[in-house]
Amino acid sequence: MNTHTLPPPTTQPDSRVAFFDHHAHRWDDNAHSNANILHRLAHLRERLGLRPGLRVLEIGCGTGLITGWLTGRVGANQVTAIDFSPSMLAKARAKGIVADFRHLDICQEAPANAAFDLALCFQSFPHFRDQTAALSNVARSLKAQGRLVVLHLVGSNEINTFHRRVGDAVGGDLLPTRYEWPALLSDVGLWIQSLEDRPDLFLLEAVRI
Repeated sequence: MNTHTLPPPTTQPDSRVAFFDHHAHRWDDNAHSNANILHRLAHLRERLGLRPGLRVLEIGCGTGLITGWLTGRVGANQVTAIDFSPSMLAKARAKGIVADFRHLDICQEAPANAAFDLALCFQSFPHFRDQTAALSNVARSLKAQGRLVVLHLVGSNEINTFHRRVGDAVGGDLLPTRYEWPALLSDVGLWIQSLEDRPDLFLLEAVRI
């Protein structure tokens, strides 16, 4: 695996943190949408390779919308759920999910070295302000042959169009193109196994060699 010297953690505040803190109190309000998300995930369970005993790092867990679903698949205390928004994490922790919730910015640090079988970025990857640094820290957190999954329930064009429309702190938060992913991943020792990008799904799978 290639090694990289990362710049020191930035001292400048990330405007995305304030954005998500501001919206945290209403993040779970759409019960129909939330139920649909969990329904879609149930159909993707096999592809995600979830099984009891798997150690999962959920990156950008938000209010814990899918954290409980993950623990139901892999077991209590098997999920480490991280987010850079204190208000989002407070909502997640209040749900009583048996997971390890941590306030952590994946662009600045890795939660643990070679500890996880799976790192899951569910609807969060575009919000990493330094995607190269984030991927380096993800790779450092994975065991050998550990997997990274970047998952959205719409395609990259739909995601990027939506963020541009929202504007504000997330207006420039975009998924890389399918042509950019191979270099981004190989530079940190991750190798693409599959990449599916269609209007109703974006699913990238990579493995740490």
